[in-house]
Amino acid sequence: MKYVGAHVSASGGVFNAPINAMAIGAKAFALFTKNQRQWTAKPLETKDIDRWFKELEKSKIQTKHILPHDSYLINLGHPETDARAKSFDGFVHEIQRCEILKLDRLNFHPGSHLRKISEEECLNNIAESMNRAIDITKDVKLVIENTAGQGSNLGYKFEHLAYIIDKIEDKSRVGVCIDTCHMFTAGYDIRTREDYDKTWKEFDEIVGRNYLMGMHINDSKPDLGSKVDRHDSLGVGKIGWDAFRFIMNDERMDDIPLVLETINEEIWAQEIETLYSFVK
Repeated sequence: MKYVGAHVSASGGVFNAPINAMAIGAKAFALFTKNQRQWTAKPLETKDIDRWFKELEKSKIQTKHILPHDSYLINLGHPETDARAKSFDGFVHEIQRCEILKLDRLNFHPGSHLRKISEEECLNNIAESMNRAIDITKDVKLVIENTAGQGSNLGYKFEHLAYIIDKIEDKSRVGVCIDTCHMFTAGYDIRTREDYDKTWKEFDEIVGRNYLMGMHINDSKPDLGSKVDRHDSLGVGKIGWDAFRFIMNDERMDDIPLVLETINEEIWAQEIETLYSFVK
């Protein structure tokens, strides 16, 4: 069974996320547990935590179908020791907020070398930071998101994801989120049945389907292989509808959060309904 939703607002309190998810007919959702453009946040208040669990129960959405996202400021691969340490502290704080909310996974962008160190050194920094974070936290799986390859961001190749995972000591605590727009603009075509099957076969062989713990379902404004990260509404961009039909009928994407990050939240309910209409 598929669990589709969107990255909804938690403005005013984390408890608003399940409320906003219910309003669009979502069976899954993503959220930021704090302001994604600030390093620090006040601790979650007891009253907000209690209401979070009440609203979550009303929504009937299971925690395994929720994909929280960490701050955009965090760069676990940062070439400078002090900046990487600051990112590490922020990352651990995000994991701890997930622990409080009983969320079992945290989605994050792996990191950037900023053109100051090699790709390999940056990937090693990311893996080392993840191992350290795993050692001092519990339960929450660290879900690496593939990137479009814009700028100096790593994670746009399946080989990058596999390299990081290979260096993680406790592999029960690591997973992958595949963003369809990022996948496409990184050069992986999914528009035809043949290309879709070829791309996912490559993912299975290089990364491993057992690590897939979530997806971001987005069309793309830029062309295939452009390495530009600009999402579009479903069916409007360069990917088109067929790829999303394939996903909705691919049993390998069952029981994980499939989360819209498309550009017009006013049509999220419609997009969710359309996706479910594809299921045969």
